[in-house]
Amino acid sequence: MKYAQLDKLWDSLRSSFWFVPTLMVGLSIALSFFTIGIDHRLEADAINHVSWAYALGPSGSRAVLSAIAGSMVSVATTAFSITIVALQLASSQFGPRLLRNFMQDTGNQVVLGTFISTFVYSLMVLRTVNEVEGREFVPHVAVTCALGLAIASIGVLIYFLHHAASSIQVDHIITAVGHDLEEAIDRLFPTPFGQGQPDLTPATAVVERLADFEHSAHRVKAKTSGYIQVIDEHQLMAIATEHDLIIQVRQQPGRFVVQGCDLMRILPAESIDSSLEAQIDQTLVIGSKRTNQQELEFSITQLVEIAVRALSPGINDPFTAIRCIDQLSATLAQLAQQQMPWPYRYDEQNQLRVLTPPIAFGDITDAAFNQIRQNGRSSVAVTLRLLEAIAVIAPFTQQEADRAALRRHAQMIERGSQEAIYEPLDRQDIQTQYVATMAAIEPVEAKLNPKPGLAVSSP
Repeated sequence: MKYAQLDKLWDSLRSSFWFVPTLMVGLSIALSFFTIGIDHRLEADAINHVSWAYALGPSGSRAVLSAIAGSMVSVATTAFSITIVALQLASSQFGPRLLRNFMQDTGNQVVLGTFISTFVYSLMVLRTVNEVEGREFVPHVAVTCALGLAIASIGVLIYFLHHAASSIQVDHIITAVGHDLEEAIDRLFPTPFGQGQPDLTPATAVVERLADFEHSAHRVKAKTSGYIQVIDEHQLMAIATEHDLIIQVRQQPGRFVVQGCDLMRILPAESIDSSLEAQIDQTLVIGSKRTNQQELEFSITQLVEIAVRALSPGINDPFTAIRCIDQLSATLAQLAQQQMPWPYRYDEQNQLRVLTPPIAFGDITDAAFNQIRQNGRSSVAVTLRLLEAIAVIAPFTQQEADRAALRRHAQMIERGSQEAIYEPLDRQDIQTQYVATMAAIEPVEAKLNPKPGLAVSSP
């Protein structure tokens, strides 16, 4: 199985409620066989001399194990109910896209796995208790272990109640999404500016050959409609190098593709047969939903959705929207310091092999700010915080195109406020912040490109 399929499988397992509990149930069954085996090898007299071991007879052992098993079923049912309520609340208040974050919560999975595992372990031990005269057997060590698991389950229950209450708080959710964004930036954009930045100009021969993609390239088409979730660029590079191909990737992860549209274009076309096309097709995974495996905008969209819902007339919660803007400003400031991936990928012999769609800071900024600006244009507090966020991001930008994107958003925010806000003093406050925001962008430009003969003031 290729990397793309493995990555997709692992992401599906992490997003399920059954994977971790199933592993824990398997471990509990193995533990039951292990502890029962120890009991078979120990004499009853030896157990009686161990102060911490359970030492009652068959009837007492059955009663204890039955009580543990019954209580664990009740607690597990309660935990499932609380989890479903939390999922319903998250879906209705914060958006259905956030359900995936709750389902990926390892804490919830371990809690459910603990209760179910303790129940299964108790049943496995209970079946071995024998009180027939002459063949009496009581697994003292196994029952003692069941008591330990029950006590541990009480601690897990207390943790779960605290975790469930804190996990549905909006600040906790926004912070968790922000951490996902930081990890995604480090994973997808690992190179800061100034470290190994390549020459972005392809050779003239390469430019001439790229013109052939439109007319003579072999086209790999989508066999089904859906969202591109993963593109295995390493495998794609290996195939292109082995067969002396140039592969142009036409779509980015996160984009919705329609059956029959172009996924890739390949030169030379005569080198492609059905077997090779099948190998290339396996480097992409298309699914029914977007994921954050290779898409930064997915987590950004989660924050934007929380903010837009908070700004809806039915909720009218600008404080939550402001909290989302703050997190987005931290993300964009971090992203502005990273080198965007180069669209031209070369092999070890410096031959062009793979072309990918370019990723621009301006596009990510559009995804972060556009919908919040459009839905919050009548809110003075949200408008001011958007302008403040741009002023915070500006000093971290490294390229003129990035600063131009921030300037464009500041101008749109200011124009929208002049049209939607009617109080003159509020408009004056926004205009003051707009001037300060533009000043935060301009000194960066002056410092990086000072005019001859003029002193450059520090920002």
